[in-house]
Amino acid sequence: MELENYKVPAQTQIGHVHLKVADLERSLGFYCGLLGFEVMARYGEQAAFISAGGYHHHIGLNTWYSKGAPAASQYGVGLFHTAILYPTRKDLAIIFDRLQKAEYPLSGASDHGVSEALYLNDPDNNGVELYWDRPKEKWNFLPDGTVEMYTKALNFHTLLAELK
Repeated sequence: MELENYKVPAQTQIGHVHLKVADLERSLGFYCGLLGFEVMARYGEQAAFISAGGYHHHIGLNTWYSKGAPAASQYGVGLFHTAILYPTRKDLAIIFDRLQKAEYPLSGASDHGVSEALYLNDPDNNGVELYWDRPKEKWNFLPDGTVEMYTKALNFHTLLAELK
């Protein structure tokens, strides 16, 4: 096997993300109480594993090395954001409506051509992207075969129209 010619198999997926948090209950309030994930397992007061739809865990949360630690620095190395993929545009509209009703602040919202996304920070200042992908047949491809992506303002009006 030549190292320079290897490509990850197309069916490969990112299985889960595991976050260090300062306060487990506060993080569970955000990820479960606000975003709607379900607790699948707990390890006392130090860790919890949460999921969408009963998977063993999509997100792990722990305080093993971070209990009471300050929020992540915006300008330090580490996680930029965790991206949570919603199955439909309507599902993205539902969580956007929920965030609005909870008066939870967004740090951004974008139309990327291939997807639409909401950006916010969790209580530990970890970036969180909530998004849905447009069907692949609606993506635009450039002459060299790469996908055309951009960052434009997300149209909140048409997003919320999905709820009607």
